[in-house]
Amino acid sequence: MAQAEKQATGYDKFVNWKLLIIPVVIFTAILLLPTPKGMKNVGMQYSVGPKVVTSFISQQLFAKDSASAEQWQILTARMMERSMRMGALTKDRFLKRDAKWTKKYNIPADSANFKKAIQYVKENVSTDDYKLVMKNAFNLRNKNLSYEDLSDSDKKNADKGAWKIKVAIAMVVFVVFCFMTECMPLPGVAFCIGLILVFSGVVSRSEVAGLYWSDACWFIMGSLMFAAAFVKTGVDKRMCLLMFKKLAVPNVRWITLIFFVVISPLAAFISDHALAAMFLPIGMLLYQNSLTDEVPEDKELAKMLMITIAMACNIGGPGAPSGGARNVIMMTYLTDMFGMDIGYTQWIMYCMPFVIVMIPITWIVTNMVFKPRIRSLAPAMRLLEGEISKMGKWNKHQIWAMIIFAVMVFGWFTEKSFYNLGIYPIRLGIGVIAVAGAVAYLLAGVVNWRDYQEKVDWGVVWLYAGAIIFGRTLDKTGAAFWMAQSVIDMLAPLGMSEGIPLMLTSNGLTAVLTNLMADGPAAAAVGPITLNLASIVHPGTTFLPFMAMATAISSSFAYCLIIGTPPNAIVYASGYLEPKDYLRVGIPMWFVANIMIVLLTALYWTGIGFGSLPSF
Repeated sequence: MAQAEKQATGYDKFVNWKLLIIPVVIFTAILLLPTPKGMKNVGMQYSVGPKVVTSFISQQLFAKDSASAEQWQILTARMMERSMRMGALTKDRFLKRDAKWTKKYNIPADSANFKKAIQYVKENVSTDDYKLVMKNAFNLRNKNLSYEDLSDSDKKNADKGAWKIKVAIAMVVFVVFCFMTECMPLPGVAFCIGLILVFSGVVSRSEVAGLYWSDACWFIMGSLMFAAAFVKTGVDKRMCLLMFKKLAVPNVRWITLIFFVVISPLAAFISDHALAAMFLPIGMLLYQNSLTDEVPEDKELAKMLMITIAMACNIGGPGAPSGGARNVIMMTYLTDMFGMDIGYTQWIMYCMPFVIVMIPITWIVTNMVFKPRIRSLAPAMRLLEGEISKMGKWNKHQIWAMIIFAVMVFGWFTEKSFYNLGIYPIRLGIGVIAVAGAVAYLLAGVVNWRDYQEKVDWGVVWLYAGAIIFGRTLDKTGAAFWMAQSVIDMLAPLGMSEGIPLMLTSNGLTAVLTNLMADGPAAAAVGPITLNLASIVHPGTTFLPFMAMATAISSSFAYCLIIGTPPNAIVYASGYLEPKDYLRVGIPMWFVANIMIVLLTALYWTGIGFGSLPSF
């Protein structure tokens, strides 16, 4: 009897030119179309705006343009301009800046000039005058900057900025189509992103190589390497049995519920990257040990377990400010733009109910979408017990695997706070710690390089590296801001510019963008627009803090694409998922989550109010 041909995976397939020609043609057409006026305006804001605003601030503070100002004065103006772009419009926020902050944003600053800048603002600029200058600078960049008033050289820069936005928008169409249809291998799409940016002049050839490596990319690489070490040593089996052996009936429904109940609340306080990496080998082990001679393969079960881990990570982030950069970004916007504070505990009181409600809903949807043939995982538990009994006591490799893992997790939790406290002289980042852990496994003899070479899906590493560039391009070129501004302007005449309809528009827009880029940049792109609109139509009301929290929450709705979040990419490394599997759960959950946040606002938030602020 002939052996059945093995179904091709995404990496086995060749390019499907019948499909690939579609995004290629659309990409080319977008580049050839005339540049819309709105795109030119945003290109001008992003390319010429920093220079114009810096000169404006210098004139306001020192009665000098940037060409004749002293170095410390230029530094002051540059720091204020950068703060303005971040939505930080208050004097208090400026005075908290330090040398590390200027280095992070590539602002040249020696210690002497930095001290002069801080001292001048502290002693000579009142709080009200500072805020007035910043508001005028904000209006200049976003409302009063005119293409016709620019010099010839600035017009060229503005046109170049608009071109970069057009390339980014065309790239969105190309990349999303390729990711959804797999018309070419996905790591190949990741490399196409870099090639497009170089050939179109958006980045230089020297820049593109560096862009392919980021802290998040290093984290995914390191986490997949330590997952390989867990599998080789058998630590994954011990952890899996420890979690599920108390179940009277180890049905797949209850096991997925445990995943949601354990992972989602933790994701509000612990990195979702780390949680996905920790639970990936457990999910894979459960599936592999559930197969029998009667059922040698159950793709639906594998997909169900993997998607459960990713979704559990994704829905937990909004529960606390520590659940993601998006939460802190919106808290900062609200404080600096309108002087309203949301405390850590207060955020949990408002936003944790969303996580609690979404846990059973997401669990039900996941179990409705996937229909595995294997329902009971009792055989897997018995098999694990037998294998672990054969292992005997913990051996030295397993002990080293756990020790290194514990140190790595401790580093993930503390590296930022320890850096801020001065305990660490440099910011390590979770990616560097993950790779350091992977190297530690080599040094301890737990694994050899062959284990990493064979057990790590290096295609996923490159896939997410490309996704990082993709998101950064949307953010830095202003393409994400242009998309947000265009949608808001388009919906305003339809009565969607105030109240719950405005919030629904904002949430939906943020939820679309966050599937294309990191959650932080998505919130950063939409937040200033919607908060300013909210302040116009509902000034001084509860609508402002509600809008800030809703925007942060909706930026976690990256359910639909592999590149949406690191957990999505990490579970894709299991090899059991296809891009369409994310859509099967992601699309219904995307709509449900958007509805839930509106209901939460209308019923819960409005009911308890926000301090002494009047209702909207």
